Amino acid sequence: MSAQDFLVELGTEELPPKALNALADAFLAGIEKGLQAAGLTYSAKQVYAAPRRLAVLITELATQQPDRSVNLDGPPRQAAFDAEGNPTQAALGFAKKCGVDLSEIDQSGPKLRYSQSIAGKPTTSLLPTIIEDSLNDLPIPKRMRWGARKEEFVRPTQWLVMLFGDQVIDCTILAQSAGRESRGHRFHHPENVRISSPANYASDLRAAHVLADFNERRQLISKRVEELATQHEGTAIVPPALLDEVTALVEWPVPLVCSFEERFLEVPQEALITTMQDNQKYFCLLDAEGKLLPRFITVANVESKDPSQIVLGNEKVVRPRLTDAEFFFKQDKKQKLETFNQRLQNVVFQAQLGTVFDKAERVSKLAAFIAPRIGGDAQRAGRAGLLSKCDLATEMVGEFPEMQGVAGYYYALADGEPQDVALALNEQYMPRGAGAELPSTLTGAAVAIADKLDTLVGIFGIGMLPTGSKDPYALRRAALGILRILIEKKLDLDLIKTVQFAVAQFGVKVKPAGLPEQVLEFIFDRLRARYEDEGVDVSVYLSVRALQPASALDFDQRVQAVQAFRRLPEAAALAAVNKRVSNLLGKAEGSIAQTVEPKYFDNANEFSLYSAIQQADQAVAPMSASRQYTEALARLAALREPVDAFFEAVMVNAEDASVRANRYALLARLRNLFLGVADISLLG
Repeated sequence: MSAQDFLVELGTEELPPKALNALADAFLAGIEKGLQAAGLTYSAKQVYAAPRRLAVLITELATQQPDRSVNLDGPPRQAAFDAEGNPTQAALGFAKKCGVDLSEIDQSGPKLRYSQSIAGKPTTSLLPTIIEDSLNDLPIPKRMRWGARKEEFVRPTQWLVMLFGDQVIDCTILAQSAGRESRGHRFHHPENVRISSPANYASDLRAAHVLADFNERRQLISKRVEELATQHEGTAIVPPALLDEVTALVEWPVPLVCSFEERFLEVPQEALITTMQDNQKYFCLLDAEGKLLPRFITVANVESKDPSQIVLGNEKVVRPRLTDAEFFFKQDKKQKLETFNQRLQNVVFQAQLGTVFDKAERVSKLAAFIAPRIGGDAQRAGRAGLLSKCDLATEMVGEFPEMQGVAGYYYALADGEPQDVALALNEQYMPRGAGAELPSTLTGAAVAIADKLDTLVGIFGIGMLPTGSKDPYALRRAALGILRILIEKKLDLDLIKTVQFAVAQFGVKVKPAGLPEQVLEFIFDRLRARYEDEGVDVSVYLSVRALQPASALDFDQRVQAVQAFRRLPEAAALAAVNKRVSNLLGKAEGSIAQTVEPKYFDNANEFSLYSAIQQADQAVAPMSASRQYTEALARLAALREPVDAFFEAVMVNAEDASVRANRYALLARLRNLFLGVADISLLG
């Protein structure tokens, strides 16, 4: 079957830069879906995306849709005709569905059957509908109309190229009649550009100062920015999202180095970087020590004969932004950071839970409670907690919300606060996302845990539990943050006592009945998802959860030990034995004796198991005490042989009540050895 290259390009006003990539990918996906549904084959595909155009090139697209046959089974013959041989409604309905008269339906088999051979259509007749459907399916939250037209799209359309081989496909889509003329760069080549062939699309536009390939522009910008940064003895900050956005803003990228006055470097560099990246789309430069240099890189969309004019223009534009940041910084520093708490006394955190200042006071006391229990300083943690929300009332954070915590750090240092107290004001928000950085100081860790736990307890205490995907207070993220800090920083904190302390602080503002248990259940439930993501079987999690450890670190250490135990050859048999023992003990009448009396043994295997248990107990007790759970379970694996021998030779439910009770006591000793780590009877 013959094939031709196909090109479609839709020209528009400037497309939303943050959505450009998604629109391009969806455009290609929609076309592929349409070609596949039509049975049209091709050898390759390429999508192009630039500020004023979306284009797709399909290489070696079949010129003709293949013939296909349609075979439809209808109702059984006995249901299709009545006793007199007249067609029933079922038969007539089937014929109508097939779009033919009943006489054209095959009635010779057990069922009515319609077969039809459909000739394939020319590709040129199918492409307009495929393209139109793909454009209609683009992920556009809000479409717009322009002028008096009824057509809707993300931006006004300006031209349409539809080439199949050398043939222009005659159609009109989104008010644009298809042709072979595209448009070049707005300034370098405002004239129309004739596309010589689909395969020459990119090169024809390149000659008109348009790099249509998004990835080519992205790589060019990245490489040139890196080169310019090196020339100025710096390293560029190039967030992927910013690089994508800048790539989507230019057709002919020309990176240029600009500068600003060094006096602005007295302002926290995070504020300068934020405003230059977010508002101006600039790439900032850092020196070898990570300090901001008084230079930045802008990406122009023109190749100017006098680049200095573009540089001066950008320097003029950025100066008021940096001046604002400088002004806010100096204004805030005119008063001590602590005094901003006065403003927070009038800012509501949550209507039922009080003000932001109330929260800061609770966080302060809770952080002071936590700090000594994880090896930190209670006084400094309490101080950091009291200052933790102050910067929310500053001018700097009011203008740059991303500076919360960071501004507090700089203002605290300026006030002479200890380094770890200042750091804690930023570290309280850590981790800021999945896999993000954790607090570096114990003071920061204490405040971070206190802040998250206070929110959890307060919101749960007024009954505003997260439901489904709705979690307005980010309680799931708060719980995961607490767990990550405790486990990854190896901090051993009794969460039961800590949550109880947090609940007590709220007093009558919350309903305390059952609240600590509810919050703890929610926190430890987050561990289940964490372990599933790590490939840990849910039964391992449940075996540890059954013991309800108070410490997240202890919980994790037990899980890792049980996970290692499951890989041992003895694991399955011992898990089964524990399940059997658990069932036996559960059915035992009366209380089970605490001590085992060897005088009631009447079988050598009882003596062997008792001896093995005693030896294991002596070996495992110090291991469990020092949380060497992996080693403890490995040692207990040696019990498999005497345990198997016991159950083969001994009837637990003996007729003699004393013998039976003694055997129950022996099995209870056995089970308690394992329960020192986990309930392995739950292992699947």
